[in-house]
Amino acid sequence: MSDVTTKDEPVYVVDELIAKDIDAYLEQHQHKTMLRFITCGSVDDGKSTLIGRLLYDSKMIFEDQLDALAADSKKVGTQGQEIDFALLVDGLAAEREQGITIDVAYRFFGTEKRKFIVADTPGHEQYTRNMVTGASTADLAVILIDARKGVLTQTRRHSFLCHLIGIRNLVLAVNKMDLVDYSQEVFDKIVADYAEFAESIGIESFVAMPISGFKGDNITMLSHNTPWYKAPEYFGRTLVDHLETVEVDTSVDQLKPFRMPVQWVNRPNLDFRGFSGLVATGGIKPGDAVRVLPSGKTSTVSRIVTLDGDLDEAVAGQSVTICFNDEIDCSRGDVIATADQPPQVADQFESTVVWMADEPLHVGRAYWLKLGTQTVSVTIHEPKYTVNVNTMEHLAAKTLELNEIGVAEIVTDKPIVFEPYTDNRTLGGFILIDKITNATVGAGMLHFSLRRAQNVHWQALDIGRKQHAGLKNQKPAVLWFTGLSGSGKSTIANMVEKKLHRMNRHTFLLDGDNVRHGLNKDLGFTEADRIENIRRVGEVAKLMTDAGLIVITAFISPFQADRDMVRAMLPDGEFFEVFIDTPLEVAESRDVKGLYKKARSGELKNFTGIDSPYEKPANPEVRIDTTKMTPEDAATLIIDTLLGDV
Repeated sequence: MSDVTTKDEPVYVVDELIAKDIDAYLEQHQHKTMLRFITCGSVDDGKSTLIGRLLYDSKMIFEDQLDALAADSKKVGTQGQEIDFALLVDGLAAEREQGITIDVAYRFFGTEKRKFIVADTPGHEQYTRNMVTGASTADLAVILIDARKGVLTQTRRHSFLCHLIGIRNLVLAVNKMDLVDYSQEVFDKIVADYAEFAESIGIESFVAMPISGFKGDNITMLSHNTPWYKAPEYFGRTLVDHLETVEVDTSVDQLKPFRMPVQWVNRPNLDFRGFSGLVATGGIKPGDAVRVLPSGKTSTVSRIVTLDGDLDEAVAGQSVTICFNDEIDCSRGDVIATADQPPQVADQFESTVVWMADEPLHVGRAYWLKLGTQTVSVTIHEPKYTVNVNTMEHLAAKTLELNEIGVAEIVTDKPIVFEPYTDNRTLGGFILIDKITNATVGAGMLHFSLRRAQNVHWQALDIGRKQHAGLKNQKPAVLWFTGLSGSGKSTIANMVEKKLHRMNRHTFLLDGDNVRHGLNKDLGFTEADRIENIRRVGEVAKLMTDAGLIVITAFISPFQADRDMVRAMLPDGEFFEVFIDTPLEVAESRDVKGLYKKARSGELKNFTGIDSPYEKPANPEVRIDTTKMTPEDAATLIIDTLLGDV
């Protein structure tokens, strides 16, 4: 690229190759390597200014990102355009003021040597979750530090997360050096402080640079303001030079055993059946033996299909469709792998979890876990500990709050295909999703499967639920009564069981108070205990339906997620949610046990409807309005619904 200067203002002209031979230029551009990196650090460390400087000084800014920012810029000839740095930074700052960079903002730019995608993430502590999102696909992290402030808590947190996620290329950019008179002493102290912290968390190396994003020092050219930076003991190179030349060994993934999570089954006609996805690691050729997990079925590859035709080989990073020589079961969520080196399959793991939701983790509650193309239900045990990012101390914890990082055991409802995150990001990194709101509430890394997950196997039995139910001449079911205390759950449930008993149906009633005298006598009434209470009752109800029984439960069960958790334990059509819909004032007026009175006086904490919420069922199978229906009529309606008469 060539520089044109008019009135001491820099003007960048597009590479002459574009004008002479556009095809040659596009060919050259297509074969440039790509580096994905993230800028992170504390608030006001200068991330947006640095990105503005990189975009400005790279001299190859993608026009689609500058249409609005450069609307007032002067055009220069037919091949170039003048870009004003202040205008560019003002545009990025305007985005920040509008809240845009509270989320992750991605910028695309390039130089003659390499193409870049940079993730601009917010520095605020409450948006650490967004930083994790940006870092999850990054090859390199630029960790900014304000030279006036030094190493801060958010610096440590972001560094720890980058290391945890597996980013091994770290740049410590000590920014705003112009505001400390380019002091070598200030720079050295910051680097020494950071090095001590980095060693404590296992960071083996990093590159330290004194820069000024605003002034442009050591961004594209070595600055005369830091002559000491050229000494042998310093890195002595510019940021752009490092970004252009740092080795990102993508070939490492290609040397690993073949893994491809299946995204969808491609079957446009009866003569074609292929399995499409992105190759995560390794390579595959027609004729290679493969294994489909978790089923373990094996076959050989017949074709590797793309839109541009069949391939002789597919490697990590390519999206392809694989065809088999045999008709074996394979569907979305399965993983196709090398037959003799398959990944592991398990349902219990130790993991690191980064909690990203304002509402704390509910231990024992079911969340969706998404790993690769697999989606399963998962429950999280009480954390073993959380990590203090300042001291790296392990702290005892009952749950995880917003932005906390903890180590916990997790249990999925069915086995999943995985590899440790350190070996495979695709099969080792997961996100957690709230089942009610569908919001992403956490992210995590799998360390290893627990031994009991490998040693405990389901024992096949000759007599199962079908035989048990057949002997009783009935279909198993769970009638799940939910409603406020005093709504009439136990009364109506008892009446339903008496009616079913007279009809020679085999039943069992699980009442909330009765269960807390035995099975759940160790549980209190905190939110976590309520969740565990319902989980245990759900497991017992499931075992009873396996025995062919009609199970009736009467529990407040205030949280929709927990009721849905029990529903998910049972086959379709066997869970009946019965909402005993009684207004709070009516339930409180009854107050047979005097509980509302105690709750109102403050003697009884965490009482549903008073100081603990109740989530009404959205779509129950049966809704009983006790202000308009007698218990007798309610019991009849419930039984008619159960037996299919309604």
